[in-house]
Order: sequence, then structure tokens, then C-alpha cells
Amino acid sequence: MKIHLTGVFVDDQAKALRFYTEILGFVKKHDVPVGKQDRWLTVVSPEEPGGTELLLEPARHPAARTYRDTLVEDGIPLAQFAVDDVEAEYERLSALGVRFTQKPLEMGPVTTAVLDDTCGNLIQIATRPR
Repeated sequence: MKIHLTGVFVDDQAKALRFYTEILGFVKKHDVPVGKQDRWLTVVSPEEPGGTELLLEPARHPAARTYRDTLVEDGIPLAQFAVDDVEAEYERLSALGVRFTQKPLEMGPVTTAVLDDTCGNLIQIATRPR
């Protein structure tokens, strides 16, 4: 068994797609219309195009909004993405205007930072385990 798909609830799928591809560097995998206004919209790492997909899911359900908004209010990231060098990624993303709620911080064997994805979520980046 392995993880095939996970998701984040987003306010605006088009905005989320731009942020996750143009800023974070993911690649669009699927973009299929669902109903009149939604899409089955996934992105993947360019390093693993056949790997785990991230679903950019509309946050229409009230429970989804409450869950996501409460996490943000408490400063808790919804997801974590692995990077080779948190400091370098922090600098690259900051230069692109990304807002961080936590600057790089060493936490034992890993370094983490937390960013605002502009679509209602906090995302943590962390050094890849070696």
C-alpha cells in the first residue's frame, strides 16, 4: 500500500494552480471539469511525475472551511513538502513575494519553515530526511 493522492482545500482553484505551479514549481497532472465550476485538479513534483498527486480541492463544504481556517488561526500547517535546502528555498520563495509565518528553524535533524499558500492554507517545508 502507498499514498497515491492527498489534497488541500483551496479558495480558488485557478489561483491555487498558479501558486503551486508557477511559484512552488509543481507540474499540473490532471485538470478535469467536475460540474459547472469545479475541476479535478492535481499537481505533482516534477521529480516524480508518477508519484503522489496533490488535489487542489475547492473548500466549499463548511466543515472544510472550519477545519482549514482553525488550523491557520492556530498556526498549524496543513501539509509538509520536502526540499533539499530549506534556507535556499526560503530565500527563493521570499524573493517571489511568498509570505512566511515561520522563518527557517532547526528542529533536531531537520530544518522547517512555514508559508502561506495564498489559498487559505499554511504549508510547511522541511529538509528531506537523509
